[in-house]
Amino acid sequence: MPKRLLQGVVVSDKQDKTVVVRVERRFTHPLLKKTVRRSKKYHAHDEGNAWKEGDTVWIEEHRPLSKLKNWIVVQGEKRAEV
Repeated sequence: MPKRLLQGVVVSDKQDKTVVVRVERRFTHPLLKKTVRRSKKYHAHDEGNAWKEGDTVWIEEHRPLSKLKNWIVVQGEKRAEV
């Protein structure tokens, strides 16, 4: 079975080797026919503490690494520094 890939934004990097990624999905409401946005947060493994808050990353399903971490960061792009 292929591993799922999700794209999201890092919302927290305070933990060691872990980032919290917010993944947003959009769908049409069945009754109202309006586009609705829903988001969910995932804890992902970040081995080198490379990703910071605001970076866009891709996360991939992985074996359980801890109680909350079942995802690993595979690639991403840094947010432009100001």
